[in-house]
Amino acid sequence: MNNTFTAPKITHGARILIIEDEMPMRTVLGDALTRQGYRVLVAADGSQGLEMSLAEQPDLVVLDVMMPKLDGFEVCRELRRMKFKKPILLLTAKSEIQDRVKGLDSGGDDYLPKPFSREELLARIRALLRRGEREHQAQAVVLCGPVRIDLGASKVFRGNDEVMLTAKEFGMLRLMAEIPGQIISRDQFLDIVWGYSVFPSTRTVDKHIVTLRTKLGDDAEQPRLIKTVHGRGYLLEVSPVV
Repeated sequence: MNNTFTAPKITHGARILIIEDEMPMRTVLGDALTRQGYRVLVAADGSQGLEMSLAEQPDLVVLDVMMPKLDGFEVCRELRRMKFKKPILLLTAKSEIQDRVKGLDSGGDDYLPKPFSREELLARIRALLRRGEREHQAQAVVLCGPVRIDLGASKVFRGNDEVMLTAKEFGMLRLMAEIPGQIISRDQFLDIVWGYSVFPSTRTVDKHIVTLRTKLGDDAEQPRLIKTVHGRGYLLEVSPVV
């Protein structure tokens, strides 16, 4: 990859998972994305990448096609089968049209043949993140029984009344609403909502969940909206609550 391009730093903090079996390429990609303000996760093979994609739910996956054992095509197909909806950018050393078609048919959103420039890589990533944001905004209202979460407007309503949440409370609710029914660990809440610049304890997450349940009218003893999965974290139940 050509390392001569220098772009202005971006501070949006999107989380990007790099799945690449070659350590030098992982390092170059990770450094390039980190310098742009992205929060980078890395996986050294397809199996680990598949597991991390589902567990971490990154905003975008950069996926190398040519990997031993579980290749990028298989990882991509499995992610889509498991309802992973975030953009996937395929990196391939193959230039044949049929291989590119295979990648897109496997569920990839875009492909980038090697060798490529840093400028083109970053441009493709920005385009995919913008596309993902537009699609997300088109489906930005999440219903949880009597509770309506408007992700686009950053507002929450219980019936016709607006529920006033702090930034951290809404951040936690947004994280659960973006992947409803999936477990969010305490560490994920701390990583994404609080960030690495502060170091609260996992008990902080539990206290915020208690407050969220109270504000949303959820039953603290038998919660029906924000459910506890013991030893793992919390999830948002989006099926109608009768």
